[in-house]
Amino acid sequence: MTLPAEHPVIPAPKIGVLLINLGTPDAPDAASVRRYLAEFLSDRRVVEIPPLLWQPILRGAILTTRPKKSAHAYQQVWTAEGSPLAVHTRATAQALGQALGDGVLVEWAMRYGNPAIGDRLKAMKAAGCDRILLAPLYPQYSGATTATANDAAFAALAKMRWQPAVRTLPPYHDDPAYIEALRHSIEGAIAALPFRPDALLASFHGMPERTLKLGDPYHCQSVKTARLLGEALALPVHMSFQSRFGRAKWLEPETEATLAGLVRDGVRNIAVATPGFSADCLETLEEIALRAKDAFLAAGGENFAYLPCLNASAEAITLYQRLIGRELSGWMD
Repeated sequence: MTLPAEHPVIPAPKIGVLLINLGTPDAPDAASVRRYLAEFLSDRRVVEIPPLLWQPILRGAILTTRPKKSAHAYQQVWTAEGSPLAVHTRATAQALGQALGDGVLVEWAMRYGNPAIGDRLKAMKAAGCDRILLAPLYPQYSGATTATANDAAFAALAKMRWQPAVRTLPPYHDDPAYIEALRHSIEGAIAALPFRPDALLASFHGMPERTLKLGDPYHCQSVKTARLLGEALALPVHMSFQSRFGRAKWLEPETEATLAGLVRDGVRNIAVATPGFSADCLETLEEIALRAKDAFLAAGGENFAYLPCLNASAEAITLYQRLIGRELSGWMD
């Protein structure tokens, strides 16, 4: 059939994969951090306090004082290529795209900041992606991470007249391929250390305790990841939660308190991994590799090592090939 001359060009159909991570400011300065925090902390999935109560607090004390402090923290980990989270997520998308081949378009986006999920979905649709897998890179499911990433994607899709078919990547906290990727990565990192750790601490991002009571599976999935990791490694594995914010009661045990307790129990040499993070970011590089290290040494520890996230390593790409390949079943061979 001959199309009319004014008919828009329709690209050849493609399969798309959108890797999604949490987000980052555009630059390590107070103004950029303020914009980022305003978006992040206005998400009802992240802060569940009613907006009429929360927004005056956010727009007042928090956004007038916290950006400068956070900008200083970002400056300590920022790279020549930009934010570590953006650098590693972009590299992962590029490597995964090469591994999956020409039949799949792999893109990446951030839930907060840039590149925005809606912008990436619009570009993927324009490129011909009529089937898209949304892949939030959070091994453990939480409403404040996986769910809000999917929310943003669905909100963008709601504005499209011609929507692609969509699937979502489920959490993979106990997937054998994920545990094996962690084991291989951790053992390789430990082998390169100049000391032998007495134990490994698996530090996960914290969540308010009320999220557990409301039915969020994050705590239970984190505990299972730590247990399976301990079974896979020939090393004692402890677990904790980091990144507290505000006055609410948070999941315990807390990371720095756990490190101090381990010192009291005779642990002098520690390695810390962060298996709830797919890529290194402010929370791993500044909060753990710098601040938690200082706390451990101040408590009497002797040797501290932060073990990198999977990032765009060979272990990560093998893992994502397996996870994503499984989810694309029926769409591609």
